Amino acid sequence: MTNTQVTLVQIDNYGPWTVTPEPRREADLQTMQSRLYADVSQFVGNRGGYTFFTRFDNMIAVTNGLSMEDHALLQETIGNRYPVTLSLGVATGRTPVQALSDATARVQEAGSAQDKSRRECLEGRTIEDPHRTDDDVQIAHFDVINATGQYTDELNAFDTFIEIEQGYAELMRHMRYAHDSLSFFVGGDNVIVVCPDLAAGDYEDAIYHVEEAVDVELQVGVGRGESAHEAGYAAKHALETCRADGTRVELDFD
Repeated sequence: MTNTQVTLVQIDNYGPWTVTPEPRREADLQTMQSRLYADVSQFVGNRGGYTFFTRFDNMIAVTNGLSMEDHALLQETIGNRYPVTLSLGVATGRTPVQALSDATARVQEAGSAQDKSRRECLEGRTIEDPHRTDDDVQIAHFDVINATGQYTDELNAFDTFIEIEQGYAELMRHMRYAHDSLSFFVGGDNVIVVCPDLAAGDYEDAIYHVEEAVDVELQVGVGRGESAHEAGYAAKHALETCRADGTRVELDFD
């Protein structure tokens, strides 16, 4: 049984800030967003978690192993280095979607994303160490079969991007609504999915669904762990088995 800890990271009052006292240069905003994501990702990653940029002004992190004190330190670190602040909602759940929904509610209850008076709220709860297990997090690492041969070396870069994104979008929708999972594009042809306790057949169904819907062929390695890093690393090894053996689904656990 999984028990995923999810943190919603939301920039405070970001929309109004981008146009105050006048609209800021888009290149400057994009640079700041990417640097902010990199710093949040590194902070969480150094503590065994994963962070995904989603819309940049909102980021989603799998934070099993991080305490509320860790979250407060993240806020302090960002507040000292950037012209914006972060509000954080933290929650746990048997499914990632449940955890994210609860984390989102904690932030929303503290105030609107464009509320000038909401600054660095930190709400929610974490999994205490005595209650953590080796099966708390389940990560699936998908990639496109022979993406280089089918797309990268055959199409222009933008058309390749379209094909990969179509596969990602269909997988994201399927895993969200069929399995209460959260899927994130992480570059190249790779998608990481944070899952509840799913079986091999569930992943086979997902692969078949995407292939039928958008004609993109996927393979997937799946791992479990006490943290996102442990589960994700196991998933990477399982994916390498897929590539070596020509299989479509490999689980790095019994």
